[in-house]
Amino acid sequence: MTHQVHAFEPPERFVAGTVGPPGERTFFLQARGGGRLVSVALEKVQVSLLAEKLEELLSEAQRRFGVKLPEAAPVVLGDNEPLDTPVDEEFRVGTLGLAFDVDTATVVIEAIAVGEAEVEVEVGDADDDVEVEIDEEPDEPDEDLDRLRVRLTPEATREFIERAKRVVNAGRPPCPLCGQPLDPAGHLCPRHNGYHR
Repeated sequence: MTHQVHAFEPPERFVAGTVGPPGERTFFLQARGGGRLVSVALEKVQVSLLAEKLEELLSEAQRRFGVKLPEAAPVVLGDNEPLDTPVDEEFRVGTLGLAFDVDTATVVIEAIAVGEAEVEVEVGDADDDVEVEIDEEPDEPDEDLDRLRVRLTPEATREFIERAKRVVNAGRPPCPLCGQPLDPAGHLCPRHNGYHR
């Protein structure tokens, strides 16, 4: 079975976004460039973890290699546009791999289609590159799985991180007592012995 590698090095646009109302949102990574548009689905926790690990990767690249990093992008200047349409899911993400290419001073993000294993997070690094891997498979990902590979400058990475954080936080507000998401009609709060809050 042949696999596809959707490479955008660099993309015209690379964002995290959602489709659907809060509580029923589907999260996507979307890359556009060269007349192509690729959207891959993933979980909210994967988007949140990706933003967090990208922050760590940029900090480590600055510390180890002296890479000049941009300041956090102001919310007003960021990309707040919706996902490009049509949003057709190419595949569901199982593994996210991150690396910093010292030669080109770029961040490489690779989203690999879901395999058949449990979620596991691994963090490692190599001599020449800084790598942070968010892995759902304990072994190396299968080479015949579809992939989305994106190469971003530190500035574009910072913009992606800021938007990803906004997208994750734009959902349902948390209950002040238990932290679970509140539906418009409230929820059965375990801290209130199952009474509506």
